[in-house]
Amino acid sequence: MPQVSSTYKPSLFFRNGHLATIYNGLFRIVKGVAQKRERITLSDGDFLDLDWSYAPNTSQKLVVLLHGLEGDAQRPYITGSAKLFNTKGFDACAVNYRGCSGEPNSKYRSYHSGATEDLKEVLDHIIATKNYENIYLKGFSLGGNLALKYLGEGNVIPKEVKAAAAVSVPCSLQSSCEKLLTFENMLYAKRFKKHLIGKLRQKQKMFPHLISNADIKAIKTLKDFDDIYTSRAHNFKDALDYYTQCSCLQFLPSIQVPSLIINAADDSFLGPKCYPYAEAEQNQNLHLEIPKHGGHVGFWGQNGTTYTESRALEFFNSHCLQLSD
Repeated sequence: MPQVSSTYKPSLFFRNGHLATIYNGLFRIVKGVAQKRERITLSDGDFLDLDWSYAPNTSQKLVVLLHGLEGDAQRPYITGSAKLFNTKGFDACAVNYRGCSGEPNSKYRSYHSGATEDLKEVLDHIIATKNYENIYLKGFSLGGNLALKYLGEGNVIPKEVKAAAAVSVPCSLQSSCEKLLTFENMLYAKRFKKHLIGKLRQKQKMFPHLISNADIKAIKTLKDFDDIYTSRAHNFKDALDYYTQCSCLQFLPSIQVPSLIINAADDSFLGPKCYPYAEAEQNQNLHLEIPKHGGHVGFWGQNGTTYTESRALEFFNSHCLQLSD
């Protein structure tokens, strides 16, 4: 489907992509979301924690929320989405990836941008144990890549999954990594690396025979982390092989579920290949929106609701109506 025109026009302050990114990541506060945790056991014996919040009345609509790199289900972009959807009649299931719920996961492996096997198990669990007729996916950054890869890589998509929205998506992981390693993103990359190495030291204590001090010392960049840990722990040859296999860009032509991608033009985390113009043009199920402003998972909005929160709700509701016609 041709590119969707965007109506997003933030205030002057938030027309700076870095300010939009930093505000939503560090200063936004969301109150009034009551989450109830459910732990599920995965097929390999590991676990995932799901944080549920509910609409005031019994609902048959559910949004599954997928966070970004080193995020969790309590990040404001997740709780903000949950709050809006709950008030509009949707239950919300916020997924914490392996090792992201405040407790180290039990395996040496962790989460990564292409770990759709875990998303599949979450959806299978929900469908087997709950009573939702309409399920929607909303992913942010890494979570957006995860959702789109899942929809396009050849999985049998449950009939309950009706639509998806993906925000600030690194559709090409290599292009995004190259952009993150530029000078303008130095502080972001340093922050990500600090968190990732902190978790890797936890892994080292649990699995001392698999990661050495020399390995950790050799990690100077985010790409080094993917070369030394992500690729080895998840059966990729190296970082480049991981990026190649797990980027959702190659799977976009096969998506058959209505999917909205919102990538801001001023997102400093996204390289040129993260804007899938051609893929959207050739697939009627892909709706590509590129606002001029928004930063990375920023998109400040009025009354405590971001633009992408209200836009995803609008997109999902439009497909609810189409399905009921």
